[in-house]
This record gives sequence, C-alpha cells and structure tokens, in this order.
Amino acid sequence: MSRIDLNRGAGAASTATGPDDAKAASPAFSPSTNEETAPDEQLPGAVSIDGADLLNRVRDFASRFICFPSEAAGIAQVLWAAHTHLMDAWETTPRLAFLSAEPGSGKSLALRITALLSPLALEAANASTASLIRALDDPAGRPAFFIDEFDTKFGPKAKGDEELRCMLNAGHSADGFFLRNEKEKDSWHPVRRSAYAAVALAGIGNILPDTILTRSIVVKMRKRLPGQQVESYRRRDHKHLGEALRDELAAWADQVRDAAAKHRPILPDDISDRDADVWEPLFTVADFADGEWPALARQAAMETMQSGKANNKPSLGVQLLADIRACFGDKDRLPTADLLDKLLADEEAPWGDLKGKKLSPRILAEMLREYDIRPSSTRIADGKTPKGYMRGSFHDAWRRYLPPLETGATSATDATNQESLYKTGVSSVADKTVLLSCGGTAEAVAEPEG
Repeated sequence: MSRIDLNRGAGAASTATGPDDAKAASPAFSPSTNEETAPDEQLPGAVSIDGADLLNRVRDFASRFICFPSEAAGIAQVLWAAHTHLMDAWETTPRLAFLSAEPGSGKSLALRITALLSPLALEAANASTASLIRALDDPAGRPAFFIDEFDTKFGPKAKGDEELRCMLNAGHSADGFFLRNEKEKDSWHPVRRSAYAAVALAGIGNILPDTILTRSIVVKMRKRLPGQQVESYRRRDHKHLGEALRDELAAWADQVRDAAAKHRPILPDDISDRDADVWEPLFTVADFADGEWPALARQAAMETMQSGKANNKPSLGVQLLADIRACFGDKDRLPTADLLDKLLADEEAPWGDLKGKKLSPRILAEMLREYDIRPSSTRIADGKTPKGYMRGSFHDAWRRYLPPLETGATSATDATNQESLYKTGVSSVADKTVLLSCGGTAEAVAEPEG
C-alpha cells in the first residue's frame, strides 16, 4: 500500500511526500484507529539501538521525579527531549512550556530534568535577551535554552520583553533570523543572524504571549494530591543516569538523522498549519522509535491540543463575538443601544471596564471593524431606523472564530449557555481527565546496555 493510500484510508490530512527512500521508511500508522502496521521496509539506520525501548526508559526516568498532569504531558516531554538531538533535521522546533497556577507544582524540576536529557543545554533564569543572542554563537555549538521564571518577563507584574518575544518567535523556524548591525572597518552593516534554537520555558500563570503560545506545547503542572508520591531528585545521585540516557539519545539520533530529515509523518485530520509545525518533529521521533510510540505521540498531540483549546482564554475580540452571538439569540437585527444594554448587563464580562472606559458605540464599532463588521441603519417595529447591527454581518466572523452552536440551540437561553461554556473553557476534556499515579520505575531506567 502506498503512502498516499495510507493517508486516505486513515482519514488523515494529505501531507507532502519526500524522496522515495523516505517514503519507503514511513511507518504505516492510522490516526483514526490508533492502529499500527509494520512498514514495508525497516527504517534506515535504526538497527543497533532500539528506539522504542530507549524512549520507554527515558519516560520511566522522568516519571521517577516528575508528577505529570497527564500521560499525554509525559509523552510530549520525552519526545521533545529526543527532538533536541536532531535539530538539523527539522524545519521547525516547538517551544515546550511548563506552566502552573501556584509555586511548588514541579515546573522547574520538569525543566531541569528535560535539560539533563538534551544536548548543549543552557539553563537560565531571568537571562537578558542580549546574553541569549550571544549564546547562539557559542563555538561549542548552538545550545538548547531552558528559561525558568519566565513570568518575570511576561507575567502580570512584568513589563514584557519584545526583543525576547521576537527572538523566540523567529527561532521557531530553521530559517528564522534577526538583523544586527555589525561594524566593519569604519562603517556599520546589517547582518542576518540565525535565531533557530530549541527552547523550553517555565513560569507561573498563563503568561505566554499569543505568538509564543501558538508555537508551544503547554504542560500545566499541578501540585500533587495526597498520596501522589515521586522520588526526590538529587543531582549527585541521579545526574549520571540522565546523562547516560542523553548520550544514548544522541547515538540513536545519529542513526536516524539522514532519514529523519526526509521523513514526512502522517498527520491526524485535526492537525494542520501551525499545529503541524509544532508536532511534526515529535511525530517523526515517534515514527523512528516505532513500537507503541507512533500511536502514543498522536494521541498525546490530540489530547494536548484539546486541553489547550479548552483552557485557553479567548482574545477580547473573540469574546465580544461570542457574547454578541448570545445577545442576538434568534433575532435578525439589534439596535446598537439594545446590544450595548445586553452586553453591559453581564457583570462578569469585561465590557464595563475596558482600561477605565465602558463599552460605547464608538468602541464597539472600532472592535468589530477588525472583523469587517460595521453598523448600519436598522428598521425596528415602530418604524424607526436607529443605527444597529444585522445578524448576517456576523455570520462570516462567527464561522471563522467561534465553535458552531449545537444543532437545535436556537433560543437565546441555549445560545447563552453555550457561549458561557466556550468562554470559561469548560469541556468534556477536563471531565474525562484521569488521575495518574506518580513515580516511575527505578529498575535499570538509565543504564545503557553493555
């Protein structure tokens, strides 16, 4: 069966194909059924180190010390650490963000363990952007950055750091760069400098700027419940075990490097565009590891993305669209005054205090103009024609930016209930979360064979 046939049969999104040898090396995986079939040919070079066994031992090692919030989070952490050993094989590299609502949730430890498993790891807290940029030219090789206390840069009390944000955004892509003026003799010249680098972050709160968030795999760390136990990480006792695993990951990466660069993983239907940029390197790692990892990677991706969408707060503009849809109910037009009354009646909504100002006809019109929605004269029952909004003007924006209403939700009450679920992030994803037991296996986790 050809690669294209596999994509069609699994209901997967069509993907670009590489050279013939890469296509022959692609594992036959069905995202819709989580089933695996043996590839027609063995992956080139993957002979001396069992990738699946190696990733299993990496997962067990990390789980000894980290109480992950879900199995998907642990899978993503292992795959991300492995992908840092193949940076020259990727077009994009996802950011890995360990975030938590409160201190003491294990995010800094998760960052430290991930750094231990990665090559040329540079751990920093509250580092200046200039120092990170200079580190990109390290003669020993381009480092993988591990930035703790990221909330000091983008938290509620921070001023932000546009230069750092731009660097992290550009460095997501292998061809990302920034310009720097460098002096040559007596004149200055703009020079392109590569920004490409693996980056993991840790911080308190939902602190990621949107442009970084869309390039990230987010792991929401939580305090352990009573009865959830993990082993205390001690550098002097455990560092050598992590280093042994790191060296094995490097040796395994050398075996699959050339074929991995040509590999085009099969993507589930719901993963495309920026999400594909984030997950393709990790899928490739999983495909070359083989065993259960191709299925685990795709399941982890879907769960992580669904959880992220359920918990992410929409932008102010999207929240306005959602609230307006609830206000319309089954009406086909609303005068501006009536629409504002409905919006301002919700005391929990932000419309009564927008940086010290209440939502007004002018502010409403400015916000909606971003979505090509404009007020017009609307004829009402008494024959008057006040300024207002037609339902049809919102259809395109609602389809593009909001989830569809459930079939049969035509009343204002039904619509309001659904918009409330959307705004607060409540979903069946959270309801189905299974509490995991913490603590990995201590038996020969990181002891390399031979």
